[in-house]
Amino acid sequence: MTFRSRLILVAAAAVVVAVLAACAASYFVARHSLLDSVDGTLQATANTIRANRVNEVRSNGIPYQWTLPTGRTVVYGGLPVTAAVRAAAAGKAPSFYADITVRGRDYRELVQDAGRTTFFVGNTVVLTSPAALQVALPLTSVESQLNRLGAILIVVAVVGIAAALGLAWLVGRAAMVPLDDLTAAVEEVAETTDTSRRLDPGGADELGRLRRAFNHLLSALDRSQEAQRQLVLDAGHELRTPLTSLRTNLEVVRRLDDLPPEDRAVLVDDLLTQMGELTNLVGDLSELARGDQRQVPPVTYRLDQLVEEAVAVAVTHGRSRDVRFTLAAQPCWTRGQRERVARAVGNLLDNALKWSPDGAVVEVTCADGAVTVRDHGPGIGPDDLPHVFDRFYRAPAARALPGSGLGLAIVAQVAEAEGGTVTAGRADGGGALFRLDLPTVQPSPAELAALDD
Repeated sequence: MTFRSRLILVAAAAVVVAVLAACAASYFVARHSLLDSVDGTLQATANTIRANRVNEVRSNGIPYQWTLPTGRTVVYGGLPVTAAVRAAAAGKAPSFYADITVRGRDYRELVQDAGRTTFFVGNTVVLTSPAALQVALPLTSVESQLNRLGAILIVVAVVGIAAALGLAWLVGRAAMVPLDDLTAAVEEVAETTDTSRRLDPGGADELGRLRRAFNHLLSALDRSQEAQRQLVLDAGHELRTPLTSLRTNLEVVRRLDDLPPEDRAVLVDDLLTQMGELTNLVGDLSELARGDQRQVPPVTYRLDQLVEEAVAVAVTHGRSRDVRFTLAAQPCWTRGQRERVARAVGNLLDNALKWSPDGAVVEVTCADGAVTVRDHGPGIGPDDLPHVFDRFYRAPAARALPGSGLGLAIVAQVAEAEGGTVTAGRADGGGALFRLDLPTVQPSPAELAALDD
């Protein structure tokens, strides 16, 4: 079933229920009003009979009778004597109204507790006893009026249902027009893949909100496609330089036998260096393209231990230039992708090593979820500071150094994916200062016990 059909059916059902409920309410209100009128007539007749001690079987054409607690009738009017009537005669039950059937005709009956009543024949008292007065009125007129009203209400209900279906169809058609326009626009975008198109923002209603949400989706998709295109262009540009050098060196390999041994060694070193640059660039691109997709479930781990392991690796890299790393760490816990955070911390340390002069010191701290890395290099220029975390951005002074320009971009991406932040600035006394902040968690008792061990 289409959404249009469901909308029409729901709207029609709502109107049909309202029409039927109104007709039913009208019928029962009319019936109650007519019965109240009959009950008033019965009460007035009972008062007249008791006041005048009418001994005839009928009073103004209304049957009545006096009934004793034993069920005996003093004046018999053909009305049924039930246990409820005998209880009222004995004073054990209050007066009441009831619907009865006598010889195939429907009556409304009043059974009234008359208390102790004296009965006469002429002027002679023949009996004094508790009694109940039963008075009945035929419902022929009431039933006739209710039948006419019921027939009228049936016609009203049928007309109302037909009108409801027609109105529901019109409402559904009118409501679907803007939705059809939106659907057509979405289908056109899907067919043409033109994410630059924007829909009319519409009004303040739900459809307008849907249009604006779709525009936001198109904007995000357009930005994503633009970022992908830029990533491909930048990657192609960055790959061109090592590939060109690699191709040049491979051309020289053809004349390898003509080269002296020392030139051969230099050529092999250049090839290995270029292959390493390509490997690192492909690895960085893979890490960057992975985004914040979670490959494994998050784990709770000690951030200070992770930093300690990363510093141990960086120490081995710094020995060739006599660059030392110092670490001041306090136990702290965080939760997330441990391997990706390790990659980000390693990139910060590699960046500090790259910019540190020979024999310098890189100062690393870790406490309360914050990892800071401070080097004593030239620092970050004011023009470069806003771009240090951009993809493929390399400061003019860094273009002669190895690297792809993706290391700090990966740090920023990991920080965002882990719910943290990363900042860069100039350190007091010179050098660059990077700070990676991650949310901390409270370790479980088992993890605390492992920490104590």
